[in-house]
Amino acid sequence: MRRITLTRFLIEAQRQQGAQNNDLRLLIEVVARACKAISVAIGKGSLGGVLGEAGSDNVQGEAQKKLDVISNEILLEANEWGGHLAGMASEEMELPHAIPSHYPRGEYLLLFDPLDGSSNIDVNISVGTIFSVLKCADSSCDLHDHDFMQKGTRQVAAGYTVYGPSTLLVLTLGNGVHCFTLDRELGSFVLTRENLSIPADTREFAINMSNQRFWEKPMQRYVNELVAGKEGPRGTDFNMRWVASMVADVHRILTRGGIFMYPLDSKTVAQGGKLRLMYEANPMAFIVEQAGGAATTGRERILDLEPTGLHQRVPVVLGSKNEVERVTRYHQEGSEG
Repeated sequence: MRRITLTRFLIEAQRQQGAQNNDLRLLIEVVARACKAISVAIGKGSLGGVLGEAGSDNVQGEAQKKLDVISNEILLEANEWGGHLAGMASEEMELPHAIPSHYPRGEYLLLFDPLDGSSNIDVNISVGTIFSVLKCADSSCDLHDHDFMQKGTRQVAAGYTVYGPSTLLVLTLGNGVHCFTLDRELGSFVLTRENLSIPADTREFAINMSNQRFWEKPMQRYVNELVAGKEGPRGTDFNMRWVASMVADVHRILTRGGIFMYPLDSKTVAQGGKLRLMYEANPMAFIVEQAGGAATTGRERILDLEPTGLHQRVPVVLGSKNEVERVTRYHQEGSEG
């Protein structure tokens, strides 16, 4: 079996699409190298002195782990000198990060959640990096917040890395979703699964049940039907899975189907939801749709949302198409009622 490295895959994809966009290829390769460095830091764990709290808060007021800060710095330093970016934005930083003036600037914008699920890091559960790539809307791209305020449909690439028993990179360039596994001996990401496809139907769901009392009625209705199993209106038993690390939950869905939900509730309604549109919802929605799934807020398609802030939060329902459509229909019926 031929081994296709990430670099080879990207070059062949360029040829097939008839485009010679070397900047995008280099950008993805640099992000992948940064993720390898993050994987090494995570793998050292206590031996590297990287576990525990950093003693600081991010822009959302959440306590940062040491690895949040380390991962953010790795991604910034790896990407600022290559000449393919106009700027970056991170969940961990209030403002965009400009490319230093002594480096050339490119036409792309990189957004990322450097370490998704970091609250699990100290208990050795899979965590990950999520990233999204946009093009500058115009040549000036003076790097204010509004330069990043683009609908999810305008993403040119998105992906995530899962740091688990093996390190996986899942990537879409807008033409299917592909999975690469880090060969630690080679030091390269190698293509291991092509054209991932999410089954339209599922019997697995992922949600934080401890928040049930805060949910809106449509979500209460949907989950109650699942929990009722064979004796309920769905007439079948469902299994619940919840890792509390979005990359791990979404990767399970890409592997075998399922539905992931972080719905609007009375605790998060004032801020619009829990998950970040630009760093989590948009890239994951792009990936899921490219794999044949669906992604909504419970009321509308995530990729159609017009961003209003760099750190905007939204509800998220994504995964197997038929279940996502059912949840969305329940919410729309509830709104009409």
